Amino acid sequence: MKCTASVLLLLMVCLTTIAFAGEPTYHQGQDIFIETGVTPPDQVPTWFAPMVAQPYAPVFEILATRGTQGRYYPYTYAVTLKDMVKFHGHDCEGLSHVACCCKVAFAVLFPDGIIDRSVLWGITGNSPCWSDGVAFLTGARIQYGNLAYFKEKKYGHAIILYREDTDMAVMATWKHGIDNIPGEPVVLPEKIAWKPVVDMQEVLELKKVVKKAGEHPDPYQVDLMRYFQYRHINDILSRPLEESYQVQKMENFAWAEWVDSEKIMPKPHKRGDIRLKNYPFRERPIAGPRK
Repeated sequence: MKCTASVLLLLMVCLTTIAFAGEPTYHQGQDIFIETGVTPPDQVPTWFAPMVAQPYAPVFEILATRGTQGRYYPYTYAVTLKDMVKFHGHDCEGLSHVACCCKVAFAVLFPDGIIDRSVLWGITGNSPCWSDGVAFLTGARIQYGNLAYFKEKKYGHAIILYREDTDMAVMATWKHGIDNIPGEPVVLPEKIAWKPVVDMQEVLELKKVVKKAGEHPDPYQVDLMRYFQYRHINDILSRPLEESYQVQKMENFAWAEWVDSEKIMPKPHKRGDIRLKNYPFRERPIAGPRK
């Protein structure tokens, strides 16, 4: 999308719009003009992120603010699983699953495809793969009070994302048939309609054996488990994500009803990087010397 000088001027004027509860912070193409697709996503496969080459590996268009006290950028930047791996420290099936869950959730929360990190809250299970993924993509943090953990263990491989400006919350998780965590149910009702190349029951049994072995699992079984995970994720990302993941809007969502109150900061810090995101610009670019 080309952005003319007049459009950029309109952008500067319109950024003064302030949203009220239940209304979006901005309306793309109406009172703001955000350019997307201006940074190429890193989809070059490498040893720590081979799955980015798959046709449905998620790509995110992220909108952020300029520095710690700045307005919105007029552009998005692209984020891929490869970027997430560098943040998290390693690739794993959990990181891929949470990325896919976020992707289907964002499709509901942000139908224009622009993910505004300034308005998002998130709830995850205890796994660092899932909490890191949600924190990286949403900007939610424990210290701000907008990142929390489920109080019920059964939601360990689900997420809730809440968009505060529109007061909309969604839950996203995998569908029954690609889940492979022993003893954990799928908390939403849908099932896959395709057959994975890896037998999920075999993976479940293998995980039980490796876990039961404690500090001395069989080396071959450790390698086999990793191989199964590699094939499973690449299989999932070879088809549309909606075939493997499900999302559900949450009516009358109340944050406190879902989070573990023992794992939140009693006095969260006030977030500063979004304070001036809608701050008005000067009337003229050059207003003469300040007095």
